[in-house]
Amino acid sequence: MPDNLQSMFRLDGKTALVSGASKGIGEAMARGLAEFGAKVVVSSRKQDAVDAVAEELRTDGLEATAIAANMGSIDDIQSLLDKTVEVYGGLDIIVNNAAANPVFGPVQNTDERAFDKIIDVNLKGPFELCKRAHPIMQRRGGGSIINISSIGGLKPESGIGIYSVSKAAIISLTQAMAQDWGADGIRVNAICPGLIKTKFSEALWQDQQIHDQFVNRIPLGRIGEPGDIAGLAVYLASDASAYCSGGFYMVDGGYSVN
Repeated sequence: MPDNLQSMFRLDGKTALVSGASKGIGEAMARGLAEFGAKVVVSSRKQDAVDAVAEELRTDGLEATAIAANMGSIDDIQSLLDKTVEVYGGLDIIVNNAAANPVFGPVQNTDERAFDKIIDVNLKGPFELCKRAHPIMQRRGGGSIINISSIGGLKPESGIGIYSVSKAAIISLTQAMAQDWGADGIRVNAICPGLIKTKFSEALWQDQQIHDQFVNRIPLGRIGEPGDIAGLAVYLASDASAYCSGGFYMVDGGYSVN
């Protein structure tokens, strides 16, 4: 481990895979990891969207490759891993950020198709990606997995009940993997964002009443921006967090304390 604290945050020589990285929190985390030296695989469902992000990073002198994948498809997940190894020779960091929430309203409004999509993308996809990446990371001597949960995973949020259930399961999965894989040098942690101003959450923050209800409960007095998550992702990916595993970290402006 480097003696210099600043050096401990560097990710030079590391390969990071970020799902759901075509916009919002995922794009901000991909950029943050790349700025600290990682070679970043930018992934999301649409190739043109990830191509645009990767090209922007490369224009800024950063290392990035775009590989499209649907986290609800096992075939896509395996192809994503295969292509990552083909390009970079291995994998050191995984950020499971891709998520789905096709319904907004009370839980009884979630039909079977929507329920299955939420679980497939938000829980099964990260599980399959990590399980299949485990031997790859193990051969590298370990690595860091960062699962993006939500404050809804700690206490269900109104209107996104089943989404909240999936994010609670991600926290539990994080702890189970941390317990099983620690001996392999693989650390697993979760980030639990509050309300962040992204397209994914616009049904919440664009509704003025809901927006104001959130802000009135946030000690810092504002909703979050995607960049507010990136710094913690860099920390958890780096040697600066070498003794952190199985944790879940709120990034919500203090909302969860009220």
